[in-house]
Amino acid sequence: MIIIAGHIDFADQAGRDLAVEKSAPLQQATRDDEPGCAAYCFAADPCVANRVQVYELWDDEASLAAHFEHANYFGMREMLGGMGMTGADNNKFRCDLAEPVYDDTHTPRADFFTA
Repeated sequence: MIIIAGHIDFADQAGRDLAVEKSAPLQQATRDDEPGCAAYCFAADPCVANRVQVYELWDDEASLAAHFEHANYFGMREMLGGMGMTGADNNKFRCDLAEPVYDDTHTPRADFFTA
């Protein structure tokens, strides 16, 4: 799995809110139309008024590479670029293990505990 996590900043909250609203159809299209996309969410940060939090989850490098060539990706870049972005910081992470946060006793665990 590959996680993309980060943020995009806008000049103000109004610009951020408009970007979230206008990007919703592209977010849905990416989820619906692109194989290997398990999550694709650009959402308003509840603590930073001008920030969008970015979260994506891809099955593998091939699906992410295909996304970077897809019309949805180019549409999102073009749309966000016209919304007054002032900065961004996004990173990708390869994941080799996933397990629940809570164990069988409903205790949250920071360690990896399954076999």
